[in-house]
Amino acid sequence: MTSTAQHPKMGAGSVIPRVDLFGNPEHITPSISPDGRWLAWVAPHEGVLNVWVRQVGADDDARPVTADRDRGIREYMWAPDSGHILYLRDRGGDENSRLYAVSVRSGEVRDLTPFDGVKAVLLAQELQITDRVLVGLNKNNPRLHDVYELHVATGDLVKILDNPGLLCLVADSRLDVRAGVRSDQDGGRTIMVREVGGEWRPLLTVDQIDALSTVPLGFDGDGRRLLVKTSADVNAMRLIWIDVESGEQEVVAEDPTYDVGSVFVDDSTKQPVLVSFQRERLHTQALTREIQRDLDELAALDDGDLHVVSADRANRTWVVSYVHADGPTASYVYDRVTSRAEFLFHDRPCLAGRLNDVKPFSFTARDGLEIHGYLTFPAGNAEKLPAVLLVHGGPWVRDTWRLNPGAQWLADRGYLCIQVNFRGSTGYGKAFTAAGDREWGGKMHDDLLDAIAFAVESGYADPDRIGIYGGSYGGYAALAAAAFTAEKFRCAISVCGPSNLETLLRAIPPYFTPMLAQIYAQVGNPDTEPEFLRSRSPYFHADSMTLPMLIAQGANDVRVPQAESDQIVAQLRANGVPPEYMLFKDEGHGLEKPANRLTFYARAEWFLAQHLDGQYEPESA
Repeated sequence: MTSTAQHPKMGAGSVIPRVDLFGNPEHITPSISPDGRWLAWVAPHEGVLNVWVRQVGADDDARPVTADRDRGIREYMWAPDSGHILYLRDRGGDENSRLYAVSVRSGEVRDLTPFDGVKAVLLAQELQITDRVLVGLNKNNPRLHDVYELHVATGDLVKILDNPGLLCLVADSRLDVRAGVRSDQDGGRTIMVREVGGEWRPLLTVDQIDALSTVPLGFDGDGRRLLVKTSADVNAMRLIWIDVESGEQEVVAEDPTYDVGSVFVDDSTKQPVLVSFQRERLHTQALTREIQRDLDELAALDDGDLHVVSADRANRTWVVSYVHADGPTASYVYDRVTSRAEFLFHDRPCLAGRLNDVKPFSFTARDGLEIHGYLTFPAGNAEKLPAVLLVHGGPWVRDTWRLNPGAQWLADRGYLCIQVNFRGSTGYGKAFTAAGDREWGGKMHDDLLDAIAFAVESGYADPDRIGIYGGSYGGYAALAAAAFTAEKFRCAISVCGPSNLETLLRAIPPYFTPMLAQIYAQVGNPDTEPEFLRSRSPYFHADSMTLPMLIAQGANDVRVPQAESDQIVAQLRANGVPPEYMLFKDEGHGLEKPANRLTFYARAEWFLAQHLDGQYEPESA
């Protein structure tokens, strides 16, 4: 690697160290056990993220109950018996997750799904049924997850349902699987229901435009109504009850512009009590007067965006987190009876008071569509800045107002960070999402260019010092920028970015195949439209790719296989414009291991400093 010792923009002593932004957080994902006696969270143990526990009210007995030494554990869930914690872990990012259980008291860890090449998913659990959960395994058909009843204490695993071709399986309060989603040949979806042991029948059918935004959530207490998020008959996804016998619908919550986000259901009543809408900031709406009183109490505690992240079986005790875009997330335990809150921790306390403001913005795209996003400015000057367009993945997700380490890293190094919820992003209603159909490298890319034009015309960005960086779809956008609009950029960074849409779509994981019709409707069909897909694929336009590029890839990525990066790198090398290529042998779709993240960001910030004149932290710092 080129020495960084003499670079004039070296920021040692003034920039935020990379390890503070991209190393392990101190604490994340707190939750309370169903019986309300235990708290759990994820924190480093011997340098690797593991699950910790302590009894409620006993601050001095915190201890790790897992001892992972590899990629770490980031997600877990309490078993209904409150005596075990369940978590999923794959090997090197291959996404063939196994389900593990660890005893809270003894620390004994058991592999509950010891099957090679099989992806396990936790399908359903009921806090009132303490001895078992439902697990999905694709061991018999890699395309579909059959349903198994798992007795957590004994590890007994019994198949109870051969999957008839459904996604999003939903069980009722007795753990009987009674709903699921069928992907239709036209790209639409049908919610299917049945009585216990009966035949499946359609309940709600939607067109392709509503497919992404139609999801069954759960049944009410007596199993007569199904709670569903859907945009059917409206633009923005709303929350409704559907009577499974008559099909009659009742609207629970809706917004004319923004999709329903998270839904919090009281486990004891099976009634939704909170819904959220991700506007510029998160808006949380109470559905009962009692819950509104809780929100009023909690609003006085912290000015961040409130998330209710866990509750006990009785719905007396909540764990809540307040998200900030310019600071760490703060978590509390809240007693709904006494209205008292106990502070737990910040996720990255070392960042408090050191981050930059994140400002929502909007602009009108060239065809009149309103586009929203976020700007993160470096401290001090806000004019004629070098800028980096940070493009989110998916693309069927959206950027939100929350701490984004990548955005803060860029701003800290002296760049204006531009995040854009381009058409095709979710959260703004189905018309906005559908406006991105078949627009990879087309109007979706135009929105990114129009965001740059907005920043330049506003005086914020220097048009001669603009880079683009992203992962997954964002990685594709970086490659597309180099292939189609290189004159707008000085450099590009792609992480796990598809280079050839035709080969990408022919290599999707088998468990995505039930959604193929929907994916083809949104991107293109490699069987019938190969030329169209090639026209939007950077690989076939490599002769135009002369920008300096940094490309990173996980060798075990099953969503965007290594071949997607290998082939574009080989083509660029053959053309005499070799990119920098970082291949991580122990990663999948993204960089999970802290050491790999730190290695990547060290190289990325030196790359950006070379081409955009920003600051960087020397590797020895």
